[in-house]
Amino acid sequence: MRGEGQGRLIHPVRTSRTVVIAGAGIGGLTAALALAARGFRVLIIETAERLEEAGAGLQLSPNATRILIELGLHERLSARALVPEAVSIMSARRGGEICRLPLGEAAASRAGAPYWVMHRADLQAALLEQVRDHPGIELRLGANVEDAAAYATGANAGVCGGTTGSRDTAWALIGADGVWSTLRRRLFPNAAALFSGLIAWRGTVEAARLPRDMTGPRIQLWMGPGAHLVTYPMSGGHRINLVAVVTGGWTEPGWNASADAAEIQRAFAQASWPESARLMIDAVGHWHKWALFTIPPMAAWHRDNTTLLGDAAHAMLPFAAQGAGMAIEDAAILARCLGEAANGDAESAASALARYAGLRRARVARVQETAQLNGRIYHLGGIAASARDFAIRAMGPRRMLARQDWIYSWRP
Repeated sequence: MRGEGQGRLIHPVRTSRTVVIAGAGIGGLTAALALAARGFRVLIIETAERLEEAGAGLQLSPNATRILIELGLHERLSARALVPEAVSIMSARRGGEICRLPLGEAAASRAGAPYWVMHRADLQAALLEQVRDHPGIELRLGANVEDAAAYATGANAGVCGGTTGSRDTAWALIGADGVWSTLRRRLFPNAAALFSGLIAWRGTVEAARLPRDMTGPRIQLWMGPGAHLVTYPMSGGHRINLVAVVTGGWTEPGWNASADAAEIQRAFAQASWPESARLMIDAVGHWHKWALFTIPPMAAWHRDNTTLLGDAAHAMLPFAAQGAGMAIEDAAILARCLGEAANGDAESAASALARYAGLRRARVARVQETAQLNGRIYHLGGIAASARDFAIRAMGPRRMLARQDWIYSWRP
């Protein structure tokens, strides 16, 4: 990597084959690698002065791992990832497992790529290492895109950092700056993030603190009235990641905050959850909670030589485990469309970005709808929950897993 700034600017790069990316999260870093692999010079602008990924664990299904492996990340990621053997679908009403979907080798064979779970920080660290190793990518930390405009020569971005600034003329400008995207607000001021009425509590616990039957190499999805719980091992199986989702209001400043463990313990105790689920929740020493915001489907993601990617374009509920996956898919299609553009002028870049958005919108909208539907199904109570449990048992593992083929078997 040619340069990296801490609150300062590196000498600006100016070339018709430069793409500027605002945001160095999972989507932005993946897009940089995908674009650099096609011969582009990439400049990543990140407001943070240090890259520290918030959150805990995440799931990467084969549609995402396939892309990361093709970008040369297999060695770095496989050393950090854990391959779950199965997804156990658990019913709070019944108090145990109602179906087990095989993953592991079965998922890899079926979709042609592995299913991984890992800590978000491990994924970001691996992406960052790969970015730093690539001579065609420059990362500027402590900087931001203050304004952007399209000209005949490309996207002209005002970049600010510390006490200095510059204007960088790029062939295209990509907003990968998350659900609170500054670039989206400038391009589409009416496309605001909406609070879903759901709050995700995230925490981890040492596996040694739990009974062995709760720490196996599998994902557990507990469904209950008005709430659900997802657990899985990470960090080589030494820690268990927990995400508990409940309904509620949000009065905290910002969209995430440290949380009182007693509050989430009361929520699950009051709902008469099984002892095994409550035991896992009680074992977490420190919780952090996130208000879940979404971006409703947008009529357009791009304008001229500027477009959006990942959560900036389509932040979704996490109930299909595809937030990171959709950003990674975006990155692959964006790089392909720009790489296939007829020539290096601004008009061809704008056409490539329009094609990228057109290729992505329908699939992303379907995943968003699936995540919303899953959330409603997970939170059923009473007779509706009994019918749900019966239907899942009747379908069986093979048919339940086949319902995910349209997601997992996707290829760019």
